[in-house]
Amino acid sequence: MGPVDPSLRFDKNGPTVIMLCGLQGAGKTTTCGKLAKLLAAQGRRPLLVAADLQRPAAVEQLKVIGGQIGVPVHSQEGSNPVAVCQQAVLEAARQGRDTIILDTAGRLHVDQDLMNELSLIEKKVKPHQVLFVCDAMTGQDAVASAGAFNKALELDGVILTKLDGDARGGAALSVRKVTGVPIKFVGKGEKLDKLEPFDPERVVGQMLGMGDVVGLVEAAQSAVDAEEAQRQQDRLAKGKYDLDDFRKQIIQMKKMGSMRDLMSKIPGLGQMANDELDGLDADSEIKVIGGMIDSMTPAERADPSIVDISRRRRIAAGSGVEPSEVSRMIKQFDMMATFARQMMQMSMMDRLRALTGLGQAAALNPAARLSTPKIGTGKRLTPKEREKLRKQREKDERKRRREERPRPE
Repeated sequence: MGPVDPSLRFDKNGPTVIMLCGLQGAGKTTTCGKLAKLLAAQGRRPLLVAADLQRPAAVEQLKVIGGQIGVPVHSQEGSNPVAVCQQAVLEAARQGRDTIILDTAGRLHVDQDLMNELSLIEKKVKPHQVLFVCDAMTGQDAVASAGAFNKALELDGVILTKLDGDARGGAALSVRKVTGVPIKFVGKGEKLDKLEPFDPERVVGQMLGMGDVVGLVEAAQSAVDAEEAQRQQDRLAKGKYDLDDFRKQIIQMKKMGSMRDLMSKIPGLGQMANDELDGLDADSEIKVIGGMIDSMTPAERADPSIVDISRRRRIAAGSGVEPSEVSRMIKQFDMMATFARQMMQMSMMDRLRALTGLGQAAALNPAARLSTPKIGTGKRLTPKEREKLRKQREKDERKRRREERPRPE
């Protein structure tokens, strides 16, 4: 997939024009916003240009994205795409913007009208970079469109989108071969910060189910406060880890991305993420756990062992769940705290071996997977499954009540 070249050439004498092209539905407009956000974080001053006058609401969508990331959007009503792009160059100079990102029109399929329009923009505006936005979910269908765009335009690079789904990046191999230009960036999520430089080793690791440990570390570094992490580590080493610490870690996990995305980065757990989380909104479950912890008193968060049946009922009522789910959450916390304390006693290499071994065992042997109870019912359960789950919860609750009754001496 090499050579790797995620860099963009910038003109020192005036605004740099970057033209994005691709078929409709590839995520081109969203990618424009992601690229603008990425360049703004690097100190550039981008201007988004709404040159897609074919798709309904494309201009409004770009304006909304621009407002979210704080980047201005140039648009003109009653004009043509070429004039919009030409006027944008003058507007960028007037506003002191050093980077212009053109959101051009697409089609459901390659046609001559589209290619003529894009070729005219390239001829009149003379963009410094032409990037082809390709949907990784289309698989080998991306080859034909990549070849057509490469024939009509002088492509400088490719941006692969939707690599966070079931697609494993096989399209990257074909597109790289057909176009002969480097893959610059990959999109791995719908959020506007989910665009990253292309790394072939990571993509190959994803294709082979080997995870992306480097990406996991980078996500942790960007989301986790170092001082807070050290404080929690010290508390864990002293055996003082409680539900307040657990809640803080949940908040940090949410900043790192979705649960499916995090699991896909752990070696051996990529397929498990798809299997275990299919039909289950894991991120909503994290919110449910946070709600249960928030419904506890400081004493209960510090020592969950004091939570008896009456306290469980109060916590459940306060967080909108069943009492049995409160019990499951506390059991999960106890399991995690025990596992974390064991990890604290290991060397760094032993920790990596333990995590990697866990992932490989889960991938190769379903029986070896952690049997942690799931909280919440998910969103895709059938009425029959929901009724079965409700009856099981009632049965579990009756059993717990019997066990907690005071026995006569």
